[in-house]
Amino acid sequence: MYTLGINAVFHDSAATLVKDGVVLAAAEEERFSRIKHGKRPIPFSTYEIPYNAIDFCLKTAKITLADIDHIAYSFDPELILGSRAGSNTVEIPLNPAGVAALATTGENPYEGLFLSAILNAPGHLVDGVPHHLTERFRGATVDGPYQWHYVNHHLAHAASAFLPSPYERAAVLVLDGRGEVATTSYWLGEGNTMTKLGEVNLPHSLGLLYEQMTTYLGFLHSSDEYKVMAVASYGDPVYADYFRSLIHLDGQGGYTIDPLRLNETFGPARQRGGPLEKRHFDIAHSVQLVLEETVLQLITWLHKQTGADSLCMAGGVALNCVMNAQLRDRGPFKNIWVQPAAGDAGTALGAAMWIDAQESKRPDRRYRMDHAYLGPNYTDDDIETFLNWSKLPYRRLANPAQDVAAYLAEGHVIGWFQQGMEFGPRALGARSILAPPFPAQMQARLNDLKDREDFRPVAPVVLEEAADTYFLNARQSPFMLFVNQVRPERVADIPAVTHTDRTARIQTVNEQQNKPYYDLIREFGNLTGVPVLVNTSFNTRGEPVVCSPRDAVESFWTSPLDALVIGSFMLEKKPAIRQDEAAVALEETDVQRG
Repeated sequence: MYTLGINAVFHDSAATLVKDGVVLAAAEEERFSRIKHGKRPIPFSTYEIPYNAIDFCLKTAKITLADIDHIAYSFDPELILGSRAGSNTVEIPLNPAGVAALATTGENPYEGLFLSAILNAPGHLVDGVPHHLTERFRGATVDGPYQWHYVNHHLAHAASAFLPSPYERAAVLVLDGRGEVATTSYWLGEGNTMTKLGEVNLPHSLGLLYEQMTTYLGFLHSSDEYKVMAVASYGDPVYADYFRSLIHLDGQGGYTIDPLRLNETFGPARQRGGPLEKRHFDIAHSVQLVLEETVLQLITWLHKQTGADSLCMAGGVALNCVMNAQLRDRGPFKNIWVQPAAGDAGTALGAAMWIDAQESKRPDRRYRMDHAYLGPNYTDDDIETFLNWSKLPYRRLANPAQDVAAYLAEGHVIGWFQQGMEFGPRALGARSILAPPFPAQMQARLNDLKDREDFRPVAPVVLEEAADTYFLNARQSPFMLFVNQVRPERVADIPAVTHTDRTARIQTVNEQQNKPYYDLIREFGNLTGVPVLVNTSFNTRGEPVVCSPRDAVESFWTSPLDALVIGSFMLEKKPAIRQDEAAVALEETDVQRG
């Protein structure tokens, strides 16, 4: 039985293919379309289907859309249709800003258009296919032959957190901006079942609170929340009491949040690209601290309700690795597992796994998410064919791990392109930029290379067996979703990945998860005594992470990377001629001509 999961409503459009309980493929649309997050999260974009990601999933299984048994769409419009259920018309104001009723109620004037596109998604899927992808979509109609399922958005998040987790029984917390109506939800997962224990609904949302702060601080909401987390490290909790006063917990998992009056309280918002002032750092630190405190209280209640030893988390807020570390270190659960595509992309995974479990009525679970390498993979033959077609100079590496480790030990920065692309926002050694974790200036060099803000930290990858040597309270962390304190005696060894607060967002890797990556780090450790590398995503500012060999080559040649290691091949740039050397060469040429 094939089940196709689709996320297409808000942002991070994605697709996942499950066969008889096993995930075969998963990818985000942005990696193919090269549009960050797949699209902007506005009502007009609801009709956009992740055709490229779906095509990849079908190609992986060597099937067509007509071979699919079930389609699981990670949003249920029935939950918000209300009195409009059964209606065949929607009203869209030509000038919503001038509609007084909408201004007073706060309703979305385009919600009808939003819902219409979702209800018509089965038709869009087969009628709107780009011409170059039509072959794999032939034979399907609005009526199937598959069965279409709308899946509650928060249920899809919860299933994505629990069903592929290592646990047979666990509490589940979903925290995001919003689903249909829910913003926070609590679940108990057992085997292949999910029981909802409670939820918080709009307009009260910790995710939307953090989004509003992201906008106020001059960043792009639903995109740059991680920048607020980074900025927070430079501030003090000066305004923590203000944010605490806004959030009211009821002791039963519920909460309300008073309206924010940010301009009245803190003055004008920071303009995008404007200077960051001390108050901005303090505001970010304060809201981050209060988020951590609040969620810690919520999971304490959830632990009492479930009595479970383990907690699974999903939703965009679950990508906040600083908060996750606080929950790990101060919370009541022995184990915490966060699904690597915890944002909306992961709802495609959760919806597919949930419908597969429900339709098969299978009591056992057949899949555990030990890695996130679920995207496109390219063989050496594929890569060499492209390199030859492009007429690019390259060399085949006899021993990639040894050769590249020696190159990195000399202080070079490389693009690293190996095996299946990662599912989720983190580069985990398949589409990564790698560098030595020293000297301290390497962090600034990488931010310049990627055209990133200078306050942004870079993260380390460490051999799993060496993690505790370099980081306090280190556990297996293959998805880079928790921070750890750097051991004081090791800061001098890895200064480039040590953030201003002496933390690092670590990735651990073992040989089973990613052997080429593991072997490289091991060889680097043999050469330098430090089995740690800088790992950051293989992209530049505003661009999605690279997906194909073409993407990798284009990013390599349009950024100051020193080399590209792609499969078994290495491409290097010739050293640039310095201006003084160029002047001497020009003079010599003039003399010869004279």
